[in-house]
Amino acid sequence: MGGVVSAEAELDQLLETDPKAVREWERNHFDRLAAPFENSLVLMGAGNLGKLALAKLREVGQEPLAFADNSKRLQGSDCHGVKILSVEDAVARYNDQATFVVTIWGGTHNHRQRDSRTQLQKLGCKRVAQAASLFCKYPEKFLPYYCLDLPHKVLLDAAEVRKAFALMADEQSRQEFVAQIRWRLRQDYDGLPFPVEEEMYFCDSIFRPAAHESFVDCGAYDGDTLQCFLARYGESFANYLALEPDPISFKKLQSSIAALPEHVASRITALPVATGDRRTKLKFDATGTPGTTFGAVGSKEVDCVPLDELLRDRAPTTIKMDIEGAEYDTLRGARWVIQTHKPLLEVCVYHLQNHVWSIPLLIHDLEPDYRIYLRPHKDEVWDLVCYAVPAGRSTNCSNA
Repeated sequence: MGGVVSAEAELDQLLETDPKAVREWERNHFDRLAAPFENSLVLMGAGNLGKLALAKLREVGQEPLAFADNSKRLQGSDCHGVKILSVEDAVARYNDQATFVVTIWGGTHNHRQRDSRTQLQKLGCKRVAQAASLFCKYPEKFLPYYCLDLPHKVLLDAAEVRKAFALMADEQSRQEFVAQIRWRLRQDYDGLPFPVEEEMYFCDSIFRPAAHESFVDCGAYDGDTLQCFLARYGESFANYLALEPDPISFKKLQSSIAALPEHVASRITALPVATGDRRTKLKFDATGTPGTTFGAVGSKEVDCVPLDELLRDRAPTTIKMDIEGAEYDTLRGARWVIQTHKPLLEVCVYHLQNHVWSIPLLIHDLEPDYRIYLRPHKDEVWDLVCYAVPAGRSTNCSNA
Protein backbone atom coordinates (compact mmCIF):
# COMPACT_ATOMS: atom_id res chain seq x y z
CA MET A 1 0.00 0.00 0.00
CA GLY A 2 1.16 3.50 -0.76
CA GLY A 3 1.71 6.06 1.92
CA VAL A 4 2.95 9.54 2.56
CA VAL A 5 6.50 9.99 1.27
CA SER A 6 8.86 10.97 4.08
CA ALA A 7 10.84 14.20 3.86
CA GLU A 8 14.07 12.24 3.55
CA ALA A 9 12.70 10.04 0.76
CA GLU A 10 11.45 13.08 -1.15
CA LEU A 11 14.80 14.77 -0.75
CA ASP A 12 16.52 11.70 -2.20
CA GLN A 13 14.16 11.77 -5.17
CA LEU A 14 14.86 15.43 -5.78
CA LEU A 15 18.63 15.03 -5.58
CA GLU A 16 18.58 12.05 -7.93
CA THR A 17 17.10 14.16 -10.74
CA ASP A 18 19.06 13.88 -13.99
CA PRO A 19 21.32 16.99 -14.17
CA LYS A 20 21.07 17.06 -17.97
CA ALA A 21 17.29 17.18 -17.77
CA VAL A 22 17.51 20.05 -15.27
CA ARG A 23 19.83 22.04 -17.50
CA GLU A 24 17.54 21.48 -20.47
CA TRP A 25 14.57 22.63 -18.36
CA GLU A 26 16.44 25.80 -17.38
CA ARG A 27 17.06 26.71 -21.00
CA ASN A 28 13.63 25.90 -22.43
CA HIS A 29 10.94 25.95 -19.75
CA PHE A 30 9.97 29.58 -20.27
CA ASP A 31 9.72 29.27 -24.04
CA ARG A 32 7.53 26.19 -23.72
CA LEU A 33 5.16 28.04 -21.41
CA ALA A 34 5.13 31.14 -23.58
CA ALA A 35 5.11 29.74 -27.13
CA PRO A 36 4.37 31.15 -29.61
CA PHE A 37 4.66 34.46 -27.74
CA GLU A 38 7.98 34.02 -25.96
CA ASN A 39 9.07 37.44 -27.25
CA SER A 40 5.73 39.17 -26.74
CA LEU A 41 5.35 39.84 -23.03
CA VAL A 42 3.15 41.69 -20.56
CA LEU A 43 4.71 42.11 -17.11
CA MET A 44 2.24 41.76 -14.24
CA GLY A 45 3.55 43.96 -11.45
CA ALA A 46 5.24 47.35 -11.97
CA GLY A 47 7.19 47.31 -8.71
CA ASN A 48 10.90 46.73 -8.19
CA LEU A 49 10.95 43.28 -9.79
CA GLY A 50 8.94 44.48 -12.78
CA LYS A 51 11.34 47.38 -13.28
CA LEU A 52 14.30 45.00 -13.07
CA ALA A 53 12.69 42.67 -15.63
CA LEU A 54 12.06 45.61 -17.96
CA ALA A 55 15.67 46.81 -17.74
CA LYS A 56 17.18 43.37 -18.32
CA LEU A 57 14.78 42.48 -21.16
CA ARG A 58 15.81 45.65 -22.93
CA GLU A 59 19.43 44.54 -22.62
CA VAL A 60 18.58 41.44 -24.68
CA GLY A 61 16.59 43.42 -27.21
CA GLN A 62 13.05 42.78 -25.93
CA GLU A 63 10.47 45.48 -25.24
CA PRO A 64 7.45 44.41 -23.16
CA LEU A 65 4.07 45.38 -24.56
CA ALA A 66 2.80 46.74 -21.25
CA PHE A 67 2.67 46.41 -17.49
CA ALA A 68 -0.43 45.06 -15.77
CA ASP A 69 -0.93 46.20 -12.19
CA ASN A 70 -3.70 46.14 -9.60
CA SER A 71 -2.70 49.52 -8.17
CA LYS A 72 -5.23 52.14 -9.25
CA ARG A 73 -2.62 54.77 -8.42
CA LEU A 74 -0.31 53.40 -11.13
CA GLN A 75 -2.87 52.53 -13.77
CA GLY A 76 -2.77 54.90 -16.74
CA SER A 77 0.78 56.06 -16.03
CA ASP A 78 4.08 54.98 -17.56
CA CYS A 79 6.96 53.01 -16.08
CA HIS A 80 10.15 53.94 -17.94
CA GLY A 81 8.16 54.43 -21.10
CA VAL A 82 5.96 51.35 -20.81
CA LYS A 83 2.24 51.85 -20.25
CA ILE A 84 0.71 50.53 -17.00
CA LEU A 85 -2.77 49.05 -17.47
CA SER A 86 -5.22 47.46 -15.10
CA VAL A 87 -4.97 43.68 -15.14
CA GLU A 88 -8.44 43.46 -16.71
CA ASP A 89 -7.56 45.88 -19.49
CA ALA A 90 -4.23 44.20 -20.16
CA VAL A 91 -5.84 40.77 -20.55
CA ALA A 92 -8.60 42.15 -22.76
CA ARG A 93 -6.05 43.87 -25.01
CA TYR A 94 -3.21 41.36 -25.16
CA ASN A 95 -4.59 37.92 -24.27
CA ASP A 96 -4.34 36.65 -27.86
CA GLN A 97 -0.90 38.04 -28.58
CA ALA A 98 1.22 37.84 -25.41
CA THR A 99 2.45 35.84 -22.46
CA PHE A 100 1.81 37.36 -19.03
CA VAL A 101 4.85 37.16 -16.75
CA VAL A 102 4.19 37.55 -13.02
CA THR A 103 6.77 40.01 -11.70
CA ILE A 104 5.45 40.25 -8.14
CA TRP A 105 7.83 38.56 -5.72
CA GLY A 106 9.49 40.15 -2.72
CA GLY A 107 9.72 40.36 1.02
CA THR A 108 7.44 43.40 1.22
CA HIS A 109 4.46 41.58 -0.34
CA ASN A 110 1.87 39.37 1.33
CA HIS A 111 1.51 37.60 -1.97
CA ARG A 112 1.84 34.16 -3.44
CA GLN A 113 2.35 33.33 -7.10
CA ARG A 114 -0.90 31.40 -7.21
CA ASP A 115 -2.78 34.62 -6.35
CA SER A 116 -1.70 36.32 -9.58
CA ARG A 117 -1.97 33.14 -11.61
CA THR A 118 -5.53 32.59 -10.40
CA GLN A 119 -6.49 36.20 -11.08
CA LEU A 120 -5.20 35.98 -14.64
CA GLN A 121 -6.77 32.62 -15.33
CA LYS A 122 -10.17 33.78 -14.08
CA LEU A 123 -9.96 36.59 -16.63
CA GLY A 124 -9.34 34.00 -19.33
CA CYS A 125 -5.60 34.56 -19.68
CA LYS A 126 -4.12 31.80 -21.84
CA ARG A 127 -0.41 32.03 -21.10
CA VAL A 128 1.02 32.75 -17.64
CA ALA A 129 4.66 32.37 -16.57
CA GLN A 130 6.60 33.23 -13.44
CA ALA A 131 9.52 35.62 -13.50
CA ALA A 132 11.73 32.81 -12.21
CA SER A 133 11.45 30.85 -15.46
CA LEU A 134 12.20 34.00 -17.48
CA PHE A 135 15.26 34.64 -15.29
CA CYS A 136 16.56 31.14 -16.00
CA LYS A 137 16.26 31.79 -19.73
CA TYR A 138 18.66 34.74 -19.37
CA PRO A 139 20.80 33.75 -16.37
CA GLU A 140 23.68 35.99 -17.36
CA LYS A 141 21.36 39.00 -17.00
CA PHE A 142 19.13 38.05 -14.08
CA LEU A 143 20.89 35.54 -11.84
CA PRO A 144 21.58 35.17 -9.03
CA TYR A 145 18.67 37.13 -7.63
CA TYR A 146 18.58 36.59 -3.88
CA CYS A 147 18.21 32.80 -3.42
CA LEU A 148 16.89 32.34 -6.96
CA ASP A 149 19.62 30.80 -9.11
CA LEU A 150 20.05 28.12 -11.75
CA PRO A 151 18.42 24.92 -10.42
CA HIS A 152 21.19 22.54 -11.52
CA LYS A 153 23.53 24.14 -8.97
CA VAL A 154 21.55 22.40 -6.22
CA LEU A 155 22.56 19.03 -7.64
CA LEU A 156 26.23 20.02 -7.63
CA ASP A 157 26.00 20.29 -3.84
CA ALA A 158 23.88 17.18 -3.30
CA ALA A 159 26.18 15.69 -0.66
CA GLU A 160 26.18 18.90 1.38
CA VAL A 161 22.39 19.21 1.03
CA ARG A 162 21.94 15.74 2.53
CA LYS A 163 24.30 16.54 5.41
CA ALA A 164 22.42 19.73 6.21
CA PHE A 165 19.06 17.93 6.13
CA ALA A 166 20.37 15.52 8.76
CA LEU A 167 20.99 18.46 11.09
CA MET A 168 17.36 19.62 11.19
CA ALA A 169 16.09 19.27 14.76
CA ASP A 170 12.37 18.71 14.18
CA GLU A 171 9.93 17.50 11.54
CA GLN A 172 8.73 21.01 10.75
CA SER A 173 12.30 22.00 9.90
CA ARG A 174 12.81 18.88 7.80
CA GLN A 175 9.64 19.55 5.83
CA GLU A 176 10.61 23.18 5.35
CA PHE A 177 14.11 22.22 4.23
CA VAL A 178 12.79 19.83 1.57
CA ALA A 179 10.26 22.40 0.36
CA GLN A 180 13.07 24.93 0.00
CA ILE A 181 15.19 22.47 -2.00
CA ARG A 182 12.18 21.60 -4.18
CA TRP A 183 11.62 25.28 -4.89
CA ARG A 184 15.28 25.85 -5.75
CA LEU A 185 15.26 22.85 -8.07
CA ARG A 186 11.77 23.06 -9.61
CA GLN A 187 10.50 26.57 -8.85
CA ASP A 188 7.57 25.01 -7.02
CA TYR A 189 6.07 28.03 -5.27
CA ASP A 190 2.83 26.24 -4.42
CA GLY A 191 4.70 23.63 -2.39
CA LEU A 192 6.24 26.17 -0.01
CA PRO A 193 4.70 26.20 3.49
CA PHE A 194 2.94 29.30 4.74
CA PRO A 195 4.81 31.56 7.20
CA VAL A 196 4.73 30.65 10.87
CA GLU A 197 2.63 32.85 13.12
CA GLU A 198 5.46 33.49 15.59
CA GLU A 199 7.31 36.79 15.36
CA MET A 200 10.57 36.74 13.48
CA TYR A 201 13.54 36.23 15.86
CA PHE A 202 11.24 35.54 18.82
CA CYS A 203 10.07 31.94 18.41
CA ASP A 204 8.91 30.83 21.85
CA SER A 205 8.11 27.36 20.54
CA ILE A 206 11.78 26.51 19.99
CA PHE A 207 13.82 28.57 22.47
CA ARG A 208 13.63 30.33 25.80
CA PRO A 209 14.87 33.88 26.38
CA ALA A 210 18.07 34.29 28.35
CA ALA A 211 17.81 35.64 31.90
CA HIS A 212 19.77 38.79 30.97
CA GLU A 213 19.76 39.14 27.22
CA SER A 214 22.88 40.54 25.58
CA PHE A 215 21.56 40.91 22.03
CA VAL A 216 23.71 41.56 18.95
CA ASP A 217 21.74 42.84 15.96
CA CYS A 218 23.71 42.48 12.71
CA GLY A 219 21.74 44.39 10.12
CA ALA A 220 19.81 46.57 12.56
CA TYR A 221 18.29 48.65 9.73
CA ASP A 222 16.18 51.45 11.25
CA GLY A 223 15.66 49.71 14.60
CA ASP A 224 12.76 47.47 13.61
CA THR A 225 14.13 44.42 15.44
CA LEU A 226 15.12 46.63 18.39
CA GLN A 227 11.53 47.82 18.74
CA CYS A 228 10.26 44.22 18.73
CA PHE A 229 12.91 43.31 21.29
CA LEU A 230 11.91 46.14 23.62
CA ALA A 231 8.22 45.35 23.23
CA ARG A 232 8.98 41.83 24.43
CA TYR A 233 11.63 42.40 27.11
CA GLY A 234 10.92 45.95 28.23
CA GLU A 235 13.71 46.99 30.55
CA SER A 236 14.69 43.42 31.45
CA PHE A 237 17.85 43.04 29.39
CA ALA A 238 21.55 43.51 29.88
CA ASN A 239 22.59 45.28 26.69
CA TYR A 240 21.91 45.57 22.97
CA LEU A 241 24.46 46.13 20.20
CA ALA A 242 22.99 47.36 16.90
CA LEU A 243 25.20 47.23 13.79
CA GLU A 244 24.04 49.04 10.64
CA PRO A 245 26.43 50.20 7.87
CA ASP A 246 23.94 52.11 5.68
CA PRO A 247 24.20 55.78 6.81
CA ILE A 248 20.57 56.54 5.90
CA SER A 249 19.29 53.64 7.97
CA PHE A 250 21.83 54.34 10.71
CA LYS A 251 20.45 57.86 11.22
CA LYS A 252 16.96 56.42 11.58
CA LEU A 253 18.33 53.86 14.04
CA GLN A 254 19.97 56.61 16.10
CA SER A 255 16.72 58.59 16.16
CA SER A 256 14.83 55.52 17.32
CA ILE A 257 17.28 55.01 20.19
CA ALA A 258 17.30 58.71 21.12
CA ALA A 259 13.52 58.60 21.58
CA LEU A 260 13.81 55.97 24.32
CA PRO A 261 14.06 56.72 28.04
CA GLU A 262 17.66 57.42 28.99
CA HIS A 263 17.92 54.44 31.35
CA VAL A 264 16.96 52.15 28.44
CA ALA A 265 18.91 53.94 25.70
CA SER A 266 22.08 53.86 27.82
CA ARG A 267 22.21 50.07 27.42
CA ILE A 268 21.94 50.25 23.62
CA THR A 269 25.01 50.81 21.46
CA ALA A 270 24.76 51.54 17.74
CA LEU A 271 27.76 51.28 15.43
CA PRO A 272 27.90 52.13 11.67
CA VAL A 273 29.86 49.01 10.67
CA ALA A 274 29.42 45.91 8.55
CA THR A 275 30.49 42.43 9.62
CA GLY A 276 32.49 39.73 7.88
CA ASP A 277 35.34 37.29 8.33
CA ARG A 278 38.12 39.89 8.45
CA ARG A 279 38.70 43.60 8.98
CA THR A 280 38.47 45.44 5.66
CA LYS A 281 36.65 48.22 3.81
CA LEU A 282 33.47 47.59 1.81
CA LYS A 283 31.84 49.69 -0.88
CA PHE A 284 28.10 49.86 -1.35
CA ASP A 285 25.24 52.05 -2.53
CA ALA A 286 23.41 53.56 0.42
CA THR A 287 19.69 53.12 -0.22
CA GLY A 288 18.18 53.32 3.24
CA THR A 289 16.19 50.17 2.48
CA PRO A 290 16.33 46.64 3.91
CA GLY A 291 17.97 45.44 0.68
CA THR A 292 21.21 47.44 0.73
CA THR A 293 23.92 45.29 -0.88
CA PHE A 294 27.69 45.39 -0.94
CA GLY A 295 30.01 44.97 -3.89
CA ALA A 296 33.11 46.17 -5.70
CA VAL A 297 31.49 49.47 -6.64
CA GLY A 298 29.40 51.98 -4.76
CA SER A 299 29.27 55.53 -3.55
CA LYS A 300 29.88 54.74 0.13
CA GLU A 301 32.66 52.96 1.98
CA VAL A 302 32.27 51.38 5.39
CA ASP A 303 34.40 49.48 7.88
CA CYS A 304 33.85 45.73 7.97
CA VAL A 305 34.82 44.17 11.31
CA PRO A 306 34.64 40.51 12.42
CA LEU A 307 32.45 39.79 15.44
CA ASP A 308 35.36 38.10 17.20
CA GLU A 309 36.95 41.55 17.33
CA LEU A 310 33.81 43.57 18.04
CA LEU A 311 32.58 41.28 20.82
CA ARG A 312 35.86 40.57 22.58
CA ASP A 313 34.59 42.30 25.73
CA ARG A 314 30.98 41.08 25.53
CA ALA A 315 29.28 37.79 26.32
CA PRO A 316 26.39 37.75 23.83
CA THR A 317 23.38 35.57 24.52
CA THR A 318 21.79 36.08 21.07
CA ILE A 319 23.21 37.07 17.70
CA LYS A 320 20.80 37.92 14.88
CA MET A 321 21.99 38.26 11.25
CA ASP A 322 20.04 39.73 8.34
CA ILE A 323 22.90 41.17 6.31
CA GLU A 324 22.10 40.68 2.64
CA GLY A 325 24.27 37.66 1.92
CA ALA A 326 27.14 38.39 4.32
CA GLU A 327 25.83 35.89 6.89
CA TYR A 328 28.26 33.10 5.97
CA ASP A 329 31.36 35.27 6.23
CA THR A 330 30.08 36.87 9.43
CA LEU A 331 29.69 33.44 11.03
CA ARG A 332 33.25 32.59 10.00
CA GLY A 333 34.38 35.80 11.67
CA ALA A 334 32.58 34.84 14.89
CA ARG A 335 34.21 31.48 15.54
CA TRP A 336 35.71 32.46 18.91
CA VAL A 337 32.52 34.14 20.12
CA ILE A 338 30.35 31.18 19.14
CA GLN A 339 32.63 28.57 20.63
CA THR A 340 33.24 30.56 23.82
CA HIS A 341 29.75 31.87 24.63
CA LYS A 342 27.44 29.60 22.59
CA PRO A 343 24.85 32.31 21.92
CA LEU A 344 21.51 31.65 20.27
CA LEU A 345 22.03 32.27 16.54
CA GLU A 346 19.26 33.68 14.32
CA VAL A 347 20.59 33.70 10.77
CA CYS A 348 18.67 34.61 7.61
CA VAL A 349 19.20 32.03 4.87
CA TYR A 350 17.24 33.49 1.95
CA HIS A 351 19.84 35.76 0.37
CA LEU A 352 21.76 33.13 -1.61
CA GLN A 353 20.68 29.80 -3.08
CA ASN A 354 23.07 27.64 -1.07
CA HIS A 355 22.67 29.36 2.32
CA VAL A 356 19.83 27.05 3.32
CA TRP A 357 22.36 24.22 3.49
CA SER A 358 25.79 25.90 3.74
CA ILE A 359 24.92 27.97 6.82
CA PRO A 360 23.56 25.08 8.94
CA LEU A 361 26.67 23.09 8.01
CA LEU A 362 28.97 25.95 9.00
CA ILE A 363 27.17 26.45 12.32
CA HIS A 364 27.47 22.74 13.05
CA ASP A 365 31.17 22.88 12.24
CA LEU A 366 31.63 25.81 14.62
CA GLU A 367 29.59 24.27 17.46
CA PRO A 368 28.18 20.73 17.04
CA ASP A 369 25.88 20.93 20.10
CA TYR A 370 23.45 23.44 18.59
CA ARG A 371 19.92 22.28 17.72
CA ILE A 372 19.09 23.66 14.27
CA TYR A 373 15.63 24.77 13.11
CA LEU A 374 14.23 26.41 9.98
CA ARG A 375 11.24 28.74 10.16
CA PRO A 376 9.71 30.89 7.36
CA HIS A 377 8.43 34.29 8.45
CA LYS A 378 7.13 35.57 5.11
CA ASP A 379 5.70 34.01 1.97
CA GLU A 380 7.66 32.22 -0.74
CA VAL A 381 11.18 31.88 0.76
CA TRP A 382 11.45 35.44 2.13
CA ASP A 383 12.60 35.92 5.72
CA LEU A 384 13.58 32.28 6.11
CA VAL A 385 15.60 32.00 9.33
CA CYS A 386 17.93 29.31 10.58
CA TYR A 387 17.77 29.18 14.38
CA ALA A 388 20.74 27.52 16.11
CA VAL A 389 19.63 26.92 19.69
CA PRO A 390 21.99 26.03 22.55
CA ALA A 391 20.86 22.95 24.43
CA GLY A 392 20.11 24.89 27.58
CA ARG A 393 17.66 27.20 25.81
CA SER A 394 15.75 24.68 23.70
CA THR A 395 12.02 24.29 24.33
CA ASN A 396 11.36 21.85 21.51
CA CYS A 397 13.12 18.59 22.31
CA SER A 398 10.25 16.18 21.66
CA ASN A 399 10.37 16.18 17.85
CA ALA A 400 14.03 15.36 17.36
